[in-house]
Amino acid sequence: MSDLLRAPAEIKYAEELDWLESVDDGPKPFAWRLSPKMVRLFILGSERADGLDREIPQKWFGDRSFVERSIVTLASDRGLLLIGDPGTGKSWLAELLSAAICRNSTMVVQGTAGTTEDHIKYSWNVSMVIAKGQSRESMIPSPIMTAMETGAIGRFEELTRSTSDVQDALISILSEKYISVPELDSDNIVFAKPGFSVIATANSRDRGVNDLSSALKRRFNFVRIPVMTNKKSEAEIVRFRTEELLRRHSIELDVPPTLLDVLLQSFADLRASAAAAAGDDEKLESALSTAEQIGVLEDAILHSNFFGERALTARTLASSLVGSLARREPEDLAILNKYLHGVVEPRSKEEGGSWPEFLEGSRDAIATLS
Repeated sequence: MSDLLRAPAEIKYAEELDWLESVDDGPKPFAWRLSPKMVRLFILGSERADGLDREIPQKWFGDRSFVERSIVTLASDRGLLLIGDPGTGKSWLAELLSAAICRNSTMVVQGTAGTTEDHIKYSWNVSMVIAKGQSRESMIPSPIMTAMETGAIGRFEELTRSTSDVQDALISILSEKYISVPELDSDNIVFAKPGFSVIATANSRDRGVNDLSSALKRRFNFVRIPVMTNKKSEAEIVRFRTEELLRRHSIELDVPPTLLDVLLQSFADLRASAAAAAGDDEKLESALSTAEQIGVLEDAILHSNFFGERALTARTLASSLVGSLARREPEDLAILNKYLHGVVEPRSKEEGGSWPEFLEGSRDAIATLS
């Protein structure tokens, strides 16, 4: 695994999945590798009441009901659509579900404006077709078709980014559970095996780009993933990802808990400001998601490790936050300036701690970008 830039969940947690499978005596739908209870336990982590001989760490942080509804949907014959703001963990949850259920989370189609029907059905090996004609051997199955043939989970990322023609091609797959190959005279239907399902994701901010048809919506169960607002849960996510980052890069760096509190509070303040804003011009372009928060911290940690004093400082964190969130100029810079003047400056005077250095670092970063 060390030679992979990013190992998929089924490889990263292979030993853990093997162990869970060995002790799992619960009923399994279709050809699932784990029972629904064990899938939930793998994703949300174990508790003392589970009575296991080892601890299973939590990997996705969110409401338990979202995970349970997702698992129940996949045990039925309906597709699962995870929808929410960018950075709410939709793709990570989809990957964990696929890894636990079929030990393969890599059968993925990425939805874009350039995605075609071939990407979710099949295409052809041109050289083989020229040499031997069209046959099953010269056909290149899509990840979705491969999932159908193996009774596994196929994933479709950013569904609403693809055109209506591509979305419509999913309707027959989800309802009829087969793909016709009219180019072939025989063996021209690929049927889905038991266990096949589709997990799609969609960003709620993409509404209006390529809205789903009512026919396609009926083939999906919707699970809406909200932006994390519970500070305790969000802190756990940030700490989990920070420890993972330090291990992956073999970094020994001091990350003071007080700076994590500054980061969490800053994002909470900016979200509150965005919620109270009268229009989009008064909101940061950033979704201010937990994922973006982790990105700010990762940038600050790597900068400190390579160019700093091997200890994270409030100034470095401030520079990373401004650099990550100031995407529009001058609008975002003006919003951040207003936040510093109205919230951070009074807080730095009242509470002290890391806030004065964070304020100074933020102002310097804004001045550099202005």
